[in-house]
Amino acid sequence: MLEAVFLGIAAAYESAVRERLETPWRLTVLPDSAEPAAVAAALGRADAIVSTRLDRSMPLGPRVRLVQVGGAGLDAVDLEAIPPTVAVCNAFGHEDGMAEYVILAILAWRHRLLEMATGFKAGSWRFSGHIGDPPHGEVAGATLGIVGLGRIGRAVARRAQALGLRPIACNRSLVPDPPVDELVPWSRLDVLLPRVDFLVLTCALDATTKGLIDARRLALMRPEAVLINVARGPVCVESDLFEALRTKRIGGAVLDVWWRYPSPSDPAPRPSAFPFHELDNVIMTPHASGWTEGLFRRRGGQIARNLDALARGTPLFNLVRAPAAP
Repeated sequence: MLEAVFLGIAAAYESAVRERLETPWRLTVLPDSAEPAAVAAALGRADAIVSTRLDRSMPLGPRVRLVQVGGAGLDAVDLEAIPPTVAVCNAFGHEDGMAEYVILAILAWRHRLLEMATGFKAGSWRFSGHIGDPPHGEVAGATLGIVGLGRIGRAVARRAQALGLRPIACNRSLVPDPPVDELVPWSRLDVLLPRVDFLVLTCALDATTKGLIDARRLALMRPEAVLINVARGPVCVESDLFEALRTKRIGGAVLDVWWRYPSPSDPAPRPSAFPFHELDNVIMTPHASGWTEGLFRRRGGQIARNLDALARGTPLFNLVRAPAAP
């Protein structure tokens, strides 16, 4: 029987994959806490690996024919550590939940929802017309800048248009029928930044996007603009973003992605070297925007489809790198 090994975070998809498989597979789950010897033994006998992380410290055995990345991003996968005869695929299904999160963030920010609810529970009528406070905002008519018009960016744009926002996007390549009011090339990012009320980062992390949003680009944004990052933490220069928020150079930020993450040795670290949690103009969440019930159904189905394809010898789905001839 063929064996698929689920490593680390990707182990969470095992039950959803099992429910959807049509071909016989043995599914082995190894969490991050697994002993190195157990991981090495499993990699040595596996036919397929399902993981979000793979590097040279995790050598693959001779039977492996598929590395199925458990997510869309490849920033924790060393492709050069994977033999060229092994196919590499990724998985999606996260875009709907993440797009809803972005819209939720925009609505909550403009309507001052968190401040209003927290204050009212504490006895304050702030933001109420009954005491003559200034009104809070609305989202209709606001300009939303989207950096990266892939699956997530397009899902955000479609929902934004339905709410009356004006989405404009910056992308590295042409997108057929983009669901935005305006699409500008990557070289014009600096021209887009001063125009937006909200800037959402949905691009992949690679050598060209690491540090993309730095002090110079933050200085181009409007003083009241809000940055929403659901891409990867290092797309922003950590110190520059903290300083722009601390000094109120920009209006605020909603951050779901970070520079530090839990590990077996440190299961609950602060997500940054800087105290973002002390700032009153930041909403922080623990990289949870795409971690929804629907994600498991969609992504589990995609992974199962690829395992079935491997078993049957049919074409793989979401192919990142085709296998070279042996």
